[in-house]
Amino acid sequence: MLTSYRRILAKPGALLFSMTGLVARLPISMIGLGIVLLVSAATGSYGVAGAISAAYMLANAGFAILQGRLLDRLGQGRVLATASIAFGVATALLVASVQADWPVVWTYVFAAVGGAFLPQVGSSVRARWSHVLDRPADVQTAFALEAVLDEAVFMIGPILVAVLATTWHPAAGILVAVVACVGGTLFLSAQRATAPRPHPRDSSDGPRPPMPWRSVVPLAVVCAALGVLFGAAEVTTVAFAEEHGRKAASGVLLALWAFGSLAAGAITGAIHWRRGPALRVRWGALAMACAMVPLHFIGSIPVMGVVLFVAGFAIAPTLIGAMSLTESVVPPGRLTEGMAIMQTGLVAGVAPGATLSGLVVDHQGASAAYLVSAGAGLVAALAAQTLPRSRTRSTAEVPSAG
Repeated sequence: MLTSYRRILAKPGALLFSMTGLVARLPISMIGLGIVLLVSAATGSYGVAGAISAAYMLANAGFAILQGRLLDRLGQGRVLATASIAFGVATALLVASVQADWPVVWTYVFAAVGGAFLPQVGSSVRARWSHVLDRPADVQTAFALEAVLDEAVFMIGPILVAVLATTWHPAAGILVAVVACVGGTLFLSAQRATAPRPHPRDSSDGPRPPMPWRSVVPLAVVCAALGVLFGAAEVTTVAFAEEHGRKAASGVLLALWAFGSLAAGAITGAIHWRRGPALRVRWGALAMACAMVPLHFIGSIPVMGVVLFVAGFAIAPTLIGAMSLTESVVPPGRLTEGMAIMQTGLVAGVAPGATLSGLVVDHQGASAAYLVSAGAGLVAALAAQTLPRSRTRSTAEVPSAG
């Protein structure tokens, strides 16, 4: 099983940029929660804390695609370095505004600026893998590795920020995330040998290679629907545990869900797939929808843990398939932009999913709220069925640059 991973990590510079990317993207699972912990401790209001965190996440979703486009045009070295410094300054000012009791409007502004400049490390690392690897099977393995690392980030980050904020200082979690992001991203941007070459706009090169929207749009809808599913399931699981008098168990339940995804991601990368990623996206999205339905009927925390662990096995293979399909259909000169579109869909779906499930929890209880996740899974499954049957760069349906 480890042979596939050893082969890709043996590429010069691959292990270094992948592990650097792991450190640099810790903020994606730390800053949002860190803002809630910091602002609520300072103001006593979870409503204000949640609104500021939402401003950060919405700005991140709104500007991710633009940053991806700049990464393709100008190169990772320049864009990542600039974005990381701007992110670090804005987030530090956010902390200062809360600690110094500045007018709350400044905290909103700094949160939005920080979210807008959060470096698109995940997309950049995946673009590097596509650049340094030649075989599609190896790219699939690399994307599986990154999915596993993403799950590790989402398992470690919230625990780390919560421990630091509650045992040391409310701002400690955010500041550690900033150091990891800025230091890791600057180190990643300095690794020029493995970075894909920039594709600047030049009228002499002819028209810009078109984005294959026939594939990209359904994929983006799939990712957005899965974002809704994730956001809804997280809030609902916390409410489920609280209804059963064991709110602290929510962390264990969500960790089991993430661990199931992590295990499936590791297995996915070791398999040599005979079918293309589009088929895996179709079946994976359908599996995720089906996996959410039984949660509505469960009334026991131990049983919920087992079912969530099994349900987690559908997550990573679906997301790996989505990223692999994106890599195969998007022109090289717009690859980071294409990856950013998928990441934006996931991020953009989390907030409305959490909000909608919270409303259902308030009026109908946690069990009913799991149907929000099931419905989002159904939307993802339906969108996946509209994907073209065969769309890759090798089909000549996507023109090359120039």
